[in-house]
Order: sequence, then structure tokens, then C-alpha cells
Amino acid sequence: MQNSHVELQVDQAEEAALVINVIGRIDGVNAQEFYNNLSRKIDGSDSPVILDLEKLTYISSAGLRSILLIAKTLKGRNTRFMLCSLPDPIKEIVEIAGFDKIIDVLTSRSEAIAEITG
Repeated sequence: MQNSHVELQVDQAEEAALVINVIGRIDGVNAQEFYNNLSRKIDGSDSPVILDLEKLTYISSAGLRSILLIAKTLKGRNTRFMLCSLPDPIKEIVEIAGFDKIIDVLTSRSEAIAEITG
């Protein structure tokens, strides 16, 4: 069994948005912890939120649900939310789940920043 560990790192260098790097795997064991940690990081921020998933190795349905709940929270606050830099296996899961129809999914971090800064 693989280690259930996910790490969130906020990119302080980016001023246009709150960019959060998601590192590791999100599964049924740690999805709630991921959701709670992510909620704390975005709480009180009015900036658009970008989840950079470049270093995400696995996501379960529980992990997808956590992302969907964050998306709904941010939509309720009228705050932009997007995913970027999805590895192919993660991108495939997101597309199969139809999340790419309700959450902006961009190819790269720079594309996501450009989308925000216009």
C-alpha cells in the first residue's frame, strides 16, 4: 500500500493569484485533511485561486469531491478557481468525472496566471 500523503505549498512569489502546489496523493484516507488544509489556506483571501497539480501523483473520488467542494465555496464568494499543470493520468480522471466542464483546467501555471491577469 502506498503512503497517503499530500502536501500543500503556497507560492508566495505570485501576486495575481493564490497559487497552491499540491504534492503527493489524495485518497480516501487523507481527502478530508486535504480539504481542511486547503480551506484554511484560501480562507480570507479574495485573490483568485489556482491549484497547481503538477506534482499530484494520484487522486481518488474522495479527492475529487474535496476539490468540487472548494470550487463551490469559491463560486459562492465569487472568486475565480482553476486547476493547472495536470499530469496526464490526473487530467484523464478529471475529464472522465466531467470536472473540466465546471472548473477551469489550464495547461500550465503561466497560462492560468495569464487568464487571470488578462
